[in-house]
Amino acid sequence: MAQPLKIAVLGAECTGKSSLVAALQAHWQARGARVVVADEVLRIWCAQQGRTPLAHEQKAIAQAQADLAENAADADYLIADTSPLMTAIYSDVLFQDPSLYPFALSHQRIYQHTLVAGLDLPWQADGIQRDGPDMRARVDARLREVLQREGVAFSLVYGQGRARLAGALAVLEPGASTVPQVRGRWRWQCDKCSDADCEHRLFSDLQAAAAG
Repeated sequence: MAQPLKIAVLGAECTGKSSLVAALQAHWQARGARVVVADEVLRIWCAQQGRTPLAHEQKAIAQAQADLAENAADADYLIADTSPLMTAIYSDVLFQDPSLYPFALSHQRIYQHTLVAGLDLPWQADGIQRDGPDMRARVDARLREVLQREGVAFSLVYGQGRARLAGALAVLEPGASTVPQVRGRWRWQCDKCSDADCEHRLFSDLQAAAAG
């Protein structure tokens, strides 16, 4: 049996990861494909415990996230709504604990595509799981730094609603999508900058160029 196309959707808090995962799932299911989603373990954990995890609880969450993806049922597509790498990033940024990186990076290699949700969406409060726009920027910067340092290929995805779905499909099924796409190459010029306004301007400029 053919292996599913495995996709990890990563990003800092409030960058539209879950919405993009749902949109990809709906897109492929509407075409008759079998799609399995590995839901975000951290969100479930926080809802059950009524708090965010402590430093010593991060490892179990990372392992549970990996297990969901690695033990998923047969499908044409497996979409991971985050991966253990995001747990490792938060452990590093919040608790100065880099110990989860080897495990998380090893797991990340199972995915054919890693999508990173851009910072062009406005930050919004959402219960106990979100730490604010400053933390979002720090996590985003560290995520890109680690991916680049470790040689993990990734694609940035921007836009709202159908535009964000189109950006993802341009990577995942180039030339095959029926979703209108914004033309132009997504190229992030400043790897050290995670300023949301700056990134939003880049996306807006590309949209304007496409419309013209």
